[in-house]
Amino acid sequence: MILLDTNALIWLLTEHKRIAKLPKRKHRYFVSPVSLLELRFLNELGRIRFRGGDLDLSHDPRIVVDDPSTVQLFEHAWSINWTRDPFDRLIVAHAILRGWRLATSDANIVSHLGPRATLEL
Repeated sequence: MILLDTNALIWLLTEHKRIAKLPKRKHRYFVSPVSLLELRFLNELGRIRFRGGDLDLSHDPRIVVDDPSTVQLFEHAWSINWTRDPFDRLIVAHAILRGWRLATSDANIVSHLGPRATLEL
């Protein structure tokens, strides 16, 4: 199973060439609700824009929004002390909690989790 970091989700939605490293799958990729919140913040800051003004993934057959227990997610995030980015911390915790690889281009995440736990884009 693969959880998409927020950057990977953006690239998937925009069909950026960097998604070529994602395995071609007939089933869907997983996304954390944390990434959806981060996208909302980026939209509010004007760093990204959604077509139609809002992000709606409900009709995208490639994506499943996974919904882990918030308590478990935060318990896993408490031990991640090598990043000060709250979104990264929670997304990494999500991947660890589920035991899934995290597709990301974030060098800090890749260096701390290693190649077995990440798919570097």
